[in-house]
Amino acid sequence: MKVLIIEDEKTLAYEMEAFLKKSFYVCDLAHSFRSGVEQLELNQYDFVLIDLSLPDGDGLDVLKHAKKSNPGAAYIIITARTNLKDRVSGLDLGADDYLAKPFYLLELQSRMQAIARRKFNITEEAISIGEFQVDIQNRLVTCDGQSIEFSRKEFDLLSYLLLHKNRVLTRAQLSEHIWGTFVNDDYDSNYIDAHIKNIRKKLNACGSTEWLETVRGVGYRIRK
Repeated sequence: MKVLIIEDEKTLAYEMEAFLKKSFYVCDLAHSFRSGVEQLELNQYDFVLIDLSLPDGDGLDVLKHAKKSNPGAAYIIITARTNLKDRVSGLDLGADDYLAKPFYLLELQSRMQAIARRKFNITEEAISIGEFQVDIQNRLVTCDGQSIEFSRKEFDLLSYLLLHKNRVLTRAQLSEHIWGTFVNDDYDSNYIDAHIKNIRKKLNACGSTEWLETVRGVGYRIRK
């Protein structure tokens, strides 16, 4: 999933970025009101983490912009402010959660996972699809009790499609949310298709993958 961190304390921003990358998130950074709004206008995100006290503006105003340009994202306000009015204002504007500084990075990750479960209506640890069980938190796919080995990006692709089941995702959307805005030069124009082919091959060794559909000329969809 793709995350935008809008935080002017650069040390904290880099710590959050490094931690979330280890948890398989793709991260962009912005250290000001202006750069945050610019990133939101250029890219689509799954999570936006917003500090309220920015050097050139108020994080609540960033949230107002964000809800228009990234309506599908989840928002967490991160701030040292203790004013209840700011917290209520952020939640009223559509923030999903509020995290007071200082905080533990594990707590941030836990909050994000809880929001994702609500957002995607995940009520169980593992999601069933066909003959398969996909445990997103533990990054595990099983069939008949046997685990199936996937590369990091193969699992990211499968889980992202599963979280957005019944929705067609374009190759551009998959690239942006899993590889980031720019992909490595090592990949050619068909790298999404190549990864999907590998996913199907590994799954087909155990069961049917009719639910993983190719939408010709557009992208892919998991039909459940």
